[in-house]
Amino acid sequence: MPRKYKRILLKLSGEALASNKGFGICGDFLNQISSQIHNLHELGAEIAIVVGGGNIHRGIAGATAGMDRATSDYMGMMATVMNALALQDSIERRGLYTRVLSAINMQEVSEPYIRRRAIRHLEKKRVVIFAAGTGNPYFTTDTAAALRANEVHADVIFKATKVDGVYDKDPNKFKDAVMYDKLTFFDCLKNQIKVMDSTAISLCMENNVDICVFNLFEEGNIEKAFLGENIGTIVTDSLKKN
Repeated sequence: MPRKYKRILLKLSGEALASNKGFGICGDFLNQISSQIHNLHELGAEIAIVVGGGNIHRGIAGATAGMDRATSDYMGMMATVMNALALQDSIERRGLYTRVLSAINMQEVSEPYIRRRAIRHLEKKRVVIFAAGTGNPYFTTDTAAALRANEVHADVIFKATKVDGVYDKDPNKFKDAVMYDKLTFFDCLKNQIKVMDSTAISLCMENNVDICVFNLFEEGNIEKAFLGENIGTIVTDSLKKN
């Protein structure tokens, strides 16, 4: 089966790295993710990754508890760097070359984010992990994923979640929840469907970057999405022909 995409951006939440622990990094799950990334690389994919930090610190949660929002967001950015380094180590133990590029200067552990450098790494088939979000408070890692995907000319964003796709309501609470096969960006904004935050959705809509939402915990789903198999939910421009 011919692959559908060439360069992809994988959005991983920090909560996913914690798996069922709820906090910290689950080594077993990290190994499972790195195995899937290795398989994807073997298929010829150029792989960029944006990782969140919610398994260690969530900026909005800290602000809700009374902390200054900007300070809390910067703490969240530091958490994404920790996750990026853990992911880098796991991937490199499988024989792949990786680079962590941070939006905040942390030269002892990562390279600074430079767009042309990131693209060159991808062209050389290195796995590029983007850390520290956009480097600015008040922006989520969803927005960072949309921004980086556009900057490096990714064909698609793979948003890996704990459910099979996007539903009309929470499938963990409602047995009659219905999963969408396809949505438009306008649908998401108009009906406030929480695929990604509105800034991220708007960036993807303006630049025609599709979003594929699928279950990360089903082994092999990343490869299936890359090969264009019909899994999860596709969010796309209504004018596109898919």
